[in-house]
Amino acid sequence: MHLFVNGTESAVSGELSIPVSKYHAHRALVLASLAPGRSVITGLSDTRQVVWTIGVLRALGTRIEVTADGYIVHGGPYDTSGSVVDHGSSSADGVLNVGSSGTTLYFMTGLAALADKPVTLTGMKYFQRRPIKALLDSLDSLGVRYRAEHDRPPITVQPGRPTGGHVRIAGTLSQWISGLLLVAPFAERETSIEVVGELNEQPYVELTVRMMRQFGLSVEHSDDWRHFTVPAGQTAAPTDYVIPPDIGSAAFGLAATALHPSDVLFRGLSATTGADTDHPEADFLDIVSGMGLTLETDQATGFVRVRHDRVELQPVDLDCRRIPDLLPVVSALATFAHGTSTLRTIGHIRLKESDRVNAMLQLNKLGGDLVDEGDALTVRGVDGLRGAPLSSFNDHRVLMSLAVAATRAEGESRLTYPRAYRISYPTFLDAMNGVGLDLSITSERTRQEVGS
Repeated sequence: MHLFVNGTESAVSGELSIPVSKYHAHRALVLASLAPGRSVITGLSDTRQVVWTIGVLRALGTRIEVTADGYIVHGGPYDTSGSVVDHGSSSADGVLNVGSSGTTLYFMTGLAALADKPVTLTGMKYFQRRPIKALLDSLDSLGVRYRAEHDRPPITVQPGRPTGGHVRIAGTLSQWISGLLLVAPFAERETSIEVVGELNEQPYVELTVRMMRQFGLSVEHSDDWRHFTVPAGQTAAPTDYVIPPDIGSAAFGLAATALHPSDVLFRGLSATTGADTDHPEADFLDIVSGMGLTLETDQATGFVRVRHDRVELQPVDLDCRRIPDLLPVVSALATFAHGTSTLRTIGHIRLKESDRVNAMLQLNKLGGDLVDEGDALTVRGVDGLRGAPLSSFNDHRVLMSLAVAATRAEGESRLTYPRAYRISYPTFLDAMNGVGLDLSITSERTRQEVGS
């Protein structure tokens, strides 16, 4: 099976419904699970990443009710005495299946020590390549006892509160730091966390701290966000929380409207600048505006509307240290800009679901002009693209970014692992087709039979 994308010069029009933020959903569900009592989380996420987090928490004894507009979470001590089986996680077997969700893996490895028996975190086979040794070493310094062959999943964590103390962690991935922050309040003594090397993805760490405080947990940090102090023996407080819209998902719709004449309403999205919303990828609103796309507020609904006959995109010079997950979609947009764009500080982006820098070089197969400079990606805008076969590397961001770019290519493109988008944006295919683009999933044989 492949995702087939037919290029079009036609206008896109209609409405795109923006899902809620998976970043907030992960954190809200995890924090609510730790808070004795009832938390109400408004905003429903059907991303596979969040579904795996829910399965893991249920296997740890957290009762999570899914409602029409969100979740009711009954938190408290983790108790695996039930017989819960949910998306591969099993309380009786002590198995926590994180699927292919790096966030779930990094957040729950330390918190698994709060369970009442040994539990094993596992996931999809290829997921064993996700880097976690730095986090494991730091958790070991905090007194978390675990066993992991070659420092990768499956990871068996023994029960017992962390001892706390001083720990150092590389700032390569924000999820490592967030994983330490989330477990530190439950340690036996105060924990101090020192970030060594460069600090990447700072907005995601900031989000973790803000949400911990909203759930009643105390965290202090230095002005440069490289030192954290977390008091011991804390108890989270149940909280009612509203999840904001997901800028990361909206980015693909905004990119599509930047590449085609448009009249599209982004239902659920009211922010036109990064300062208007609490989201770690809010900078994308300013990036795409700076490239020439006008975001206006629809007076009738209060949501963002994009309306234009054609945009002449401008190049961008962007430091990706804070916002690594935006590189794929920004590089797709930069391919159509008038000039040369430079995306800097990209080393940590090679450690995601795929080496996303290398994956986006496939735009060259379509006729793009991208050069990997090591710690920078140079993208020279081109006049046009032609369809070609591409690989998504089973990476949702890569798949969606290449697909959006291919809608401006002449002819047909096809991408492998066509359903990877369901990891983070399950409605992507319907959403893009709903505004007039041409994307479909089918097999080569079926297409040949239809063509004959």
